[in-house]
Amino acid sequence: MTHTDDRAAARPLSEQNPIAGPDADSVDRIRRRLERLLGIAATEGNALTVLRNGDEIFPAMLDRIRSARHTIDMMTFVYWKGDIASDIAAALADRARAGVRVRLLLDGFGSRLIDEDLLREMASAGVDIAWFRRPLRLSPLKQNHRCHRKALIVDERVAFTGGVGIAEEWCGDARNPSEWRDTHVELRGPAVDGVAAAFAQNWAECHDELFDERDRFVSHEPCGDAVVQVVRGSASLGWQDLQTLLRVVIESAERRLRLATAYFCPDDFFAGLLCDAARRGVRVEILLPGPHTDKRVCVLAGQRQYDTLLACGVRVFQYQPTMMHAKIMTLDGTAALVGSANFNRRSLDHDEEVVLAVLDPHVTATLDAHFDEDLARSEPIRPGRWRHRSSARRLAEAAVLPVRRFL
Repeated sequence: MTHTDDRAAARPLSEQNPIAGPDADSVDRIRRRLERLLGIAATEGNALTVLRNGDEIFPAMLDRIRSARHTIDMMTFVYWKGDIASDIAAALADRARAGVRVRLLLDGFGSRLIDEDLLREMASAGVDIAWFRRPLRLSPLKQNHRCHRKALIVDERVAFTGGVGIAEEWCGDARNPSEWRDTHVELRGPAVDGVAAAFAQNWAECHDELFDERDRFVSHEPCGDAVVQVVRGSASLGWQDLQTLLRVVIESAERRLRLATAYFCPDDFFAGLLCDAARRGVRVEILLPGPHTDKRVCVLAGQRQYDTLLACGVRVFQYQPTMMHAKIMTLDGTAALVGSANFNRRSLDHDEEVVLAVLDPHVTATLDAHFDEDLARSEPIRPGRWRHRSSARRLAEAAVLPVRRFL
């Protein structure tokens, strides 16, 4: 890389490649592509609030739980330990004791570390707890297919989804390595039904009763101006909706495509889509964990694609302060994806996921602003230095190749 390249990488990205606001034609074009190619109708009249890090996410979730009057449905991959785990459990138990129908769906692998005292507290208060595919009760064919969805639906009118798990790692504001960086959204409007359907789909596998008299099946009044499509990913043979969603968004990019993900391990096809976008002049920026990650093996597996991506002009950055756990994609200032899915084979092929495709300039602008702030705390992968990385690192990358499809 030349000194000129280094100076360009150091300038604010908004100065390097300003993105004009979206026009009505581009918004309609991406909406129709998503609707026709996925066969999932988008809904109008939604309102979204972007929540960054535990200091914003958990108070909002707890406020909604504590105000529930009819039903609470919650599902999560991670439910571990810490004060927030106790606070969530206490709030769910309190609402159950007050007569609210509370259902909690935990992944049998991801939530295996939950404190047994919290389970007893919730169960004794009347919380209906179900486990998704507990490993000891599964056939070997199902062990690898997990419920990675995160969803909270309160009174059928408000929903939350994104990347956050219920554990102390997500508390705080990404100020140090013990406070992870993540993004969640609060959703109101007709698209809440799509998040509720993601919960219902997995609950139906684990429980005999899908709904009861406390489900009111409310109609939704318009709450805002956002157009939202809810896309569910599930383990299956062949091509699935989540893969189509990502392909449509990447292939629709004309000016800028931004991706933040906790686990980056795409196959050659999706890495090729990113390269194709860069070759046609799209500014492609990928933000990944840096020195702080909970899955070093996934980092090593994803690094196999760096040579190809960097050679095509894709820019790769590593977040420095703490674990980058957000799952965000933005497109041309027009559209955004936010949800539970990472850009890896596990999310695309093996796990249950839920992603919101959002057409709203304000939401997209907020996510882009957060992305800029995160890049200011990140280091770029420089092509020249990467090509001369050590033999030990290359050997470690090669060692994980046999398990890449499971990461």
